[in-house]
Amino acid sequence: MALKEQLRSDMATAMKQGDTATRDVLRMLLAAVKQAEVDDQTTLDEAGVVNVLTKQAKQRRESIADYEKAGRSDLVEQEQAELAIIETYLPQQMSREEIKALAVQVIADLGVTDIKGMGQVMGKLMPQLKGQADGRMVNEVVRELLTA
Repeated sequence: MALKEQLRSDMATAMKQGDTATRDVLRMLLAAVKQAEVDDQTTLDEAGVVNVLTKQAKQRRESIADYEKAGRSDLVEQEQAELAIIETYLPQQMSREEIKALAVQVIADLGVTDIKGMGQVMGKLMPQLKGQADGRMVNEVVRELLTA
């Protein structure tokens, strides 16, 4: 089943079960997908839908960090609940160790020895990890490897 259809189906199920939190998140995700389709004047394929979901998850992570700084634990919990629902529809994320192994290989292939080559490493590494790893975590791992 296509991801967009899965979202619709799960929203209908959540509505039948009275699960308002899940229903609202799925409704928001479908609206974001629809908005992306309207903006691009196309119908999104699986990769396009995954990109929209990835952006939504990233927004939640950023909001969680901002709310934690502001001391708003009530909003942090809400955003974490939404993020948990969104992540169930995203591909499995790579672990820090898996990212580190790929980063070590890319650094060796490029012959980069210091932090000045970080842009080269990130440019080569990110297309390989698209949708499988958070860019912030990849950045942290590469920075650690190049400064060590």
